Amino acid sequence: MKSCKNIKEKKERLVSILKSYNSLAIAFSGGVDSSFLLVLAHQVLNERAIAITAKSPIHPERETEFAINFTLNRNIKHIIIQSEEMNNLEFTLNTRNRCYVCKKNLFPKLLKAALKSGITDLAHGANMGDLDDFRPGFLAASELKIAAPLIDAGLSKKDIRELSKNMNLETWNKPAMACLATRIPYGTAITYETIKKIEQAENALTDLGFGACRVRHHGNIARIEVPPRDFEKILCEENKNAIINKIKKAGYLYVALDLEGYIPGSMNRDLKFDI
Repeated sequence: MKSCKNIKEKKERLVSILKSYNSLAIAFSGGVDSSFLLVLAHQVLNERAIAITAKSPIHPERETEFAINFTLNRNIKHIIIQSEEMNNLEFTLNTRNRCYVCKKNLFPKLLKAALKSGITDLAHGANMGDLDDFRPGFLAASELKIAAPLIDAGLSKKDIRELSKNMNLETWNKPAMACLATRIPYGTAITYETIKKIEQAENALTDLGFGACRVRHHGNIARIEVPPRDFEKILCEENKNAIINKIKKAGYLYVALDLEGYIPGSMNRDLKFDI
């Protein structure tokens, strides 16, 4: 009961925070966190809460379509902008501060779109867990004074999933989804060709029913990450052959399964966190 009361208090705190805004634009990816924040903001502020989504090759087309349908079904105003990261050499060089560069350029574009709709405040869906990992994009948001209401309310990813389930949001158990650039090792240039290869390869896994999955790009090698519980499923003859064929068709020569399974942020392993 104590944890239930705690999560209830966190939600009440979040509602109070949202009420403090005259209007609010949500940087909306269609993921668990931003979906929850958007729906609650819309419940509190009605038409004074809107969604703004960045469209780009680094964001899977499926996610963009999901975001469009999510807002459409709820009659929430939804603005889509072109974020154009791939035109930024500082981004495509893919240094360890890639996400910082991305968000430093993205948030001003989102704010500009919000201002065109008469909204001066912008929030993103960072949660308490984002304070514990390597998140240069979060640093950019902080520098630009982008609001993080979920953090201000003390909400963790687990809390958000539970509250989303209670609100009957279809995103409550949606697998985490980061941009496709996170599949590429730091120092390897990000190209349109590579991004499309990764997206096509991951679509092959998704089409076969693998929810939490990643295809990590290592030159001609596609390294598949799925939860260990899915190993038997992915290695059954029919699925295995379909995956090999589709991933090779995407442009890879070799297809490998990571025996450690799906690990969020696994490409950050060689980074030091003291920069």
